[in-house]
Amino acid sequence: MDEPRSLTRTMLIALAASAIASCVYYEPVAVHQPGPSKFDRSWEAARAAAEDVGVTITDVDRARGTIVGYKSTADVTITLWQQADGSVRVGFNVRAPTGPDTVLADHLSHAFDRRME
Repeated sequence: MDEPRSLTRTMLIALAASAIASCVYYEPVAVHQPGPSKFDRSWEAARAAAEDVGVTITDVDRARGTIVGYKSTADVTITLWQQADGSVRVGFNVRAPTGPDTVLADHLSHAFDRRME
């Protein structure tokens, strides 16, 4: 009678040992996902800023870095330049029939800055 019990006990010990040995815990590893480039981020912020202030966009040329549109009677051109150091320069040119519209240009600039925060 002791033999089946000792065999059962041995099998249970072997089963428990194999169960413990097969449990593996892996630490999660953070994977760096690169975000959008400075130009991509600036481009999207400029496009969204134009929409925020009510500019109707009529033409976009990403390769040239220009977004063209209008608001009321003012023509709007937003230009983005990639600098040699990797930074991006953004210009807002707003022309109304009477000359430069500095108020709309300021609104565009502030909307862009908010988008870039």
